[in-house]
Amino acid sequence: MKLFSRVLLPLLLLIYIAIETYLKLNHSSLCEATGCKLAGELLRFNPIYLNYLGLASVFTLVIVGFLSLKKDFFEKLFFTILYGAIAFEATILGYQFLVNPEPCIFCMGIFSSLLFIALLSHPKNFILIGTVALSIFIALNTLAFTKNKSFITKNGTYLIYSKNCPHCTKVKAFFKKEQITYTPISVQEASARSFLKFAGVTSIPVLITKDKVGISLLVGDHDIMHHYKKTLTTVAKTPALKDSSISGGLPSDLFKATNEPGCAITITEIPDCQKDNTLQPFNK
Repeated sequence: MKLFSRVLLPLLLLIYIAIETYLKLNHSSLCEATGCKLAGELLRFNPIYLNYLGLASVFTLVIVGFLSLKKDFFEKLFFTILYGAIAFEATILGYQFLVNPEPCIFCMGIFSSLLFIALLSHPKNFILIGTVALSIFIALNTLAFTKNKSFITKNGTYLIYSKNCPHCTKVKAFFKKEQITYTPISVQEASARSFLKFAGVTSIPVLITKDKVGISLLVGDHDIMHHYKKTLTTVAKTPALKDSSISGGLPSDLFKATNEPGCAITITEIPDCQKDNTLQPFNK
């Protein structure tokens, strides 16, 4: 049983991680769920390095597990590495559950495998390990994390804004005066910031309109209000943005930035309002 739980099972886990690492290096994956892709975005480094770390850790676990069959010192080292890996994976997986719409299936596979190895290797300590893992999940749930979620789920007008941005305040006041219906989205939302980073937009406010034709986008208070002032004369307070159909591919000018003064934004900090035309680059 010790050979099976300390050597063969970790070896199978090593093969599992090695396959996923190979697939990632070839732009594929064992898991195509959205949660897996979003999980990679949460890291401060390239996700492939986490695979390398997993390979190194589990390879060490296999070697130490084999040596633990003969020496008590390596047995203690085996459980130290195993329990540390479980705590690490529980933290990563717990955070994913909180901020993503779905968990990473690959990470769940690793976590389940580690728990199974712990159960067969030392059943008496499994309750303790389960309690530690559960405590990590509970502790993470007590914290207020910004969640990755979809905001533009149906046709309508959406405004990405910041409460500290005077340009955003100007647009919101204009919309209120003209009775224009829209959905506000705070720039502090993780999904909004990821969208702006992807689009290459570095200032707010940003107006997004989704309809049956496609999605269109305007940047800057001047362009947004100028557009509505023109269309309000012909369309009674239900304007549509310029046709920017994404059918068959994104239009070349869909994410075009403007020289309109706005509030510069970064990925990790609360936006600072800028009074000039300089757009600050995103933090990489």
